[in-house]
Amino acid sequence: MDRGRPGSKHHLIVDRNGTPLAVTLTGGNRHDVTQLLPLLDAIPRIRGLRGRPRHRPRRLFADRGYDYDKYRRILRHRGITPRIARRGVAHGSGLGKTRWVVERTFAWLHQFKRLRIRYERHADLHLGLLQLACSIICLRRLRPSS
Repeated sequence: MDRGRPGSKHHLIVDRNGTPLAVTLTGGNRHDVTQLLPLLDAIPRIRGLRGRPRHRPRRLFADRGYDYDKYRRILRHRGITPRIARRGVAHGSGLGKTRWVVERTFAWLHQFKRLRIRYERHADLHLGLLQLACSIICLRRLRPSS
């Protein structure tokens, strides 16, 4: 990882259909795994059938950037089964079948030019645009295509 990387990173948790559940923005020099727990905590409660609403996923699929035993233990303690690609193992973990959903959502986000190329100096403005883009994606997912 290039620690001197300028710019910003978008961190995202999506459901199995690619609908954004939580999003954060960090500097380009921050490691991805630092945002795992804040993203999990930011997932809103899911209302549905009677009883306690779900507020955490059953499984979490992630790439090699999140492969740390400490975080695997934390996820298991929270009742989440980690499905994280291992570092140092050849590609072909089989996670590509599920990880493409996240990559597709990133592609949807980067169709908004203001997110693809950051023009804002202030992070709060860029985060607002990022959240607005996630809202638009959610609206498009809810509205049936005509």
